[in-house]
Amino acid sequence: MIEDVRRAQIVESAVDVVAEVGYARASLARIAERAGISSKGVISYHFDGKDELFDQIVAQIYERITEFVVPHLDRETTVVGRLGARFRSIATYANAHRAEMVALTEILSHLRDADGRLRYGDAFNEPYYQRLEETFRGGQESGELCSFDPRVMAVTVQAAIDSMIAYADTHPDHDVEAHGAELARTFERAISR
Repeated sequence: MIEDVRRAQIVESAVDVVAEVGYARASLARIAERAGISSKGVISYHFDGKDELFDQIVAQIYERITEFVVPHLDRETTVVGRLGARFRSIATYANAHRAEMVALTEILSHLRDADGRLRYGDAFNEPYYQRLEETFRGGQESGELCSFDPRVMAVTVQAAIDSMIAYADTHPDHDVEAHGAELARTFERAISR
């Protein structure tokens, strides 16, 4: 139990450090200092290095976003309604958790595997593309949605969300919830029959 608390403390401190100084300057020593830990060796006791710690951050943030967004989607009965709810709820979450979003963008954009490839490259989004594509196909088959390429629309939706988050990261005064609402209106018009 104490170890779980310490791991959570380290993860939260790492989020703050990455959000403040960026991925490249977020050393284990800085994270240990932020967490009030005497040595970065304590972090190494709980994580197999910086990569595992950052993987844990990504996993936790995605889990939190999913827990927040899914109830909003479940309240909608149409594909158009669920797509709008996706944009609006992600924007609401991003607005309330700016440091998490900055840290997430930093890690996704910089963390590389042993071969030098981005660990969270485009392949990371494939499950999201597939789910959206299936949802759009279902909406077209039921007659709710107009004709378009479901794969292209799925990739475009995810790119719009990623761009919204990245823009809000670099423009802290940006109204990300208004941005999400505008994306919802734009895509609802684009896919509706």
